[in-house]
Amino acid sequence: MKDVIQMTNILLSGANGRMGKAVARVCEETGNVNITAGYDINTAQYAGFPVYSSLDEVKEPFDVIIDFSHPALFDSIISCCTEHKKPAVICTTGLSEAQTARLKAAAQTAPIFFSANMSIGINLLIDLCCKAAKLLENNFDIEIIEKHHNRKLDAPSGTALAIADAISDAVSYNPEYIYDRHSVRKKRDKSEIGIHAVRGGTIVGEHEVIFAGNDEVISLKHSAASREVFAVGAVKAAAFMKNRPAGLYNMQDLIAAAN
Repeated sequence: MKDVIQMTNILLSGANGRMGKAVARVCEETGNVNITAGYDINTAQYAGFPVYSSLDEVKEPFDVIIDFSHPALFDSIISCCTEHKKPAVICTTGLSEAQTARLKAAAQTAPIFFSANMSIGINLLIDLCCKAAKLLENNFDIEIIEKHHNRKLDAPSGTALAIADAISDAVSYNPEYIYDRHSVRKKRDKSEIGIHAVRGGTIVGEHEVIFAGNDEVISLKHSAASREVFAVGAVKAAAFMKNRPAGLYNMQDLIAAAN
């Protein structure tokens, strides 16, 4: 029997999507979390919780929102968090600059967890890339290649951009992100970070960072074999966020709390 005292009740946004269903499977296997309701434009029910098309319709109590939906639902989710001071784990990618700014502003009144990728392995990759970039600075060209399934809408992935941003913060110069080389015929600049997106089949997610120097190449790579790795991270983040004060949290905070 689940421990009611330690239970984290979850409102699952994007409940009928692939990631939503993966989160539901992980919650079924985890002893301290429970999905009390879902939020989705598709209100089909496949598990033991109701799914609503409007957050105003949700009657069930919840401690944390996990959002694996679509940027179109972002505003309603953030409004719910700030109005009710509820924590949210925002896992949706492809947010606009305005939405990202609103997310940061919302963290002043509600606890918000945001990570471009919920995999602990990816966050380790980012840490290793930063260390490599510092050590190899000015002597190696940096290229990022990301691969995802053919149904992914945004490109490049939020994770690829997060890797590039982390590297940019780690080095002493201001890198320029280059997404398209075919339109301009010129020699590669040392300050560039090339970012390339591949879409095909059912690839769950692959990210590779190449450091190319004179006569040697270093490659750091992460591959996700299933969506469960992201779902596990999201569920861990939800349990972590319960009863947290207002603020902006990320995967590094979760990892630090586990140590």
